[in-house]
Amino acid sequence: MAVLRASEVRKMQKKDADKRVAELKLELAKTRGNISMGASAQSPGRIREIRRAIARIKTIESENKGKSTALTKKRMPHTPKEASG
Repeated sequence: MAVLRASEVRKMQKKDADKRVAELKLELAKTRGNISMGASAQSPGRIREIRRAIARIKTIESENKGKSTALTKKRMPHTPKEASG
């Protein structure tokens, strides 16, 4: 797999991004499992690349979630507190 760019992730639908995260997590688990069994890593930088791709997808999902809640959130009008006394 090639490097996953942020612009590509932003173009994805949510279900596609979730599917991609699941695929990446499976690949990461297989790679880590092979290394723990004594096999040499085919590409030592691949683990780092997979971890960063997962983080990138989750970060963009979090950004999108924040935008949607900010748009739908109703603000209460500001009322100054009455002075007690």
